[in-house]
Amino acid sequence: MHNLKDLRKNLETFKKKFKDRNLNFDIDEFNKLDKANRDLINKKEVLEQEKKSLSKSKEKSNFEKSKKISEQIEKISVDQKKSQKHINHIVFNLPNIAHEDVPIGKDEKDNKLIKKNGKLKDFGFKIKSHVDLGKKNQSIDFDSSTKLSGSRFVVLKDKFALLERALINFMLDVHVNQFKYTEISPPLIVNEDVMFGTGQLPKFEEDQFEIKLENSEERKFLIPTAEVVLTNLVRKTNLDISELPQRFVAATPCFRKEAGSYGKDTKGMMRQHQFYKVELVSIVEPKHCITELDRMLNCAEEILKKLEIPYQVVLLSSGDMGFSAEKTFDIEVWIPSEKKYREISSCSSCGSFQARRMGAKYRTSSGNEYVGTLNGSGLAAGRLMIALIENNQNEDGSITIPNILKKYMNNLDKI
Repeated sequence: MHNLKDLRKNLETFKKKFKDRNLNFDIDEFNKLDKANRDLINKKEVLEQEKKSLSKSKEKSNFEKSKKISEQIEKISVDQKKSQKHINHIVFNLPNIAHEDVPIGKDEKDNKLIKKNGKLKDFGFKIKSHVDLGKKNQSIDFDSSTKLSGSRFVVLKDKFALLERALINFMLDVHVNQFKYTEISPPLIVNEDVMFGTGQLPKFEEDQFEIKLENSEERKFLIPTAEVVLTNLVRKTNLDISELPQRFVAATPCFRKEAGSYGKDTKGMMRQHQFYKVELVSIVEPKHCITELDRMLNCAEEILKKLEIPYQVVLLSSGDMGFSAEKTFDIEVWIPSEKKYREISSCSSCGSFQARRMGAKYRTSSGNEYVGTLNGSGLAAGRLMIALIENNQNEDGSITIPNILKKYMNNLDKI
């Protein structure tokens, strides 16, 4: 979220920066609403001061005057709340500003390839997709999931269920033991304020699964990513600088309606309403955000290096980044059946954008400042399964288990 005072002072600059994020910021509308709102605030303050002066007098005539002023204040308060709501609607939906390192562009066509890692395998036989490989013994079962829950869900059975669990445990062990992230087991249901804090609400409300509770006016949501809960662990806090950096990791189910993705990746496990993901979150001093982003990217890459799966890293353009991000790297993993790289992780620095929404600060020698926040997939378990299955397939349809994963798979060589 942006500081309202900063917006007022630098409207033209913000307009240009928002254009880089594919948003047309209407300065005239903003100025009109902002002026009307401030006029109402000023009127209310003048009347409140007048009422305060009258209260010091004991003259009976002033009681009637004070009563009328109270009525005026009440009416102005109602109008001002409506006006503030309009201002908030604009400000709450303004995206973060792109970092100076980010290439300016409209969409993914303007993304910048940073590097490639790993050698693409020459199979020497007809490649099967994860869907075809999973048909053996109905190990990847879409028929049952459709009967149970509808489309875009999956039932994993036997060794494939074990493989998903193995990958999650392997990733957690790497991030906790090698990279010293603190493991968290968080709630999967959060309130509206928490969803607002990381930027899921109000802009992306249509993509969220909301929980309906009886006898409660408080809105609750299934988490779309563990980023939401891990980042909000510092919500409404004032940390000591000695407590930074903080690094969290969690493996959770994630729930997304996938609104706007109609017709995309309808076959297979690539785009699901429910999926497991290992999420990384860092809380740092803002000046360390970009350095921490490089560290987080390295942590996520290390999973693919250890599993010897080919991938590439892409720096997203200003028009392709997420709402809260100031700079984002995507890791794209090689999918043999599609003969292309597909996103498996996004690692983003959000600067102080989310911290302003959450009220998350830290103490410095010159006063309190907002923290910097970062998040990244380390990695998405379903897509990692797809990549591992397809890149390690054999002609007979079996899957070779990477050596580093065998201890998590009961020492199986193949499935």
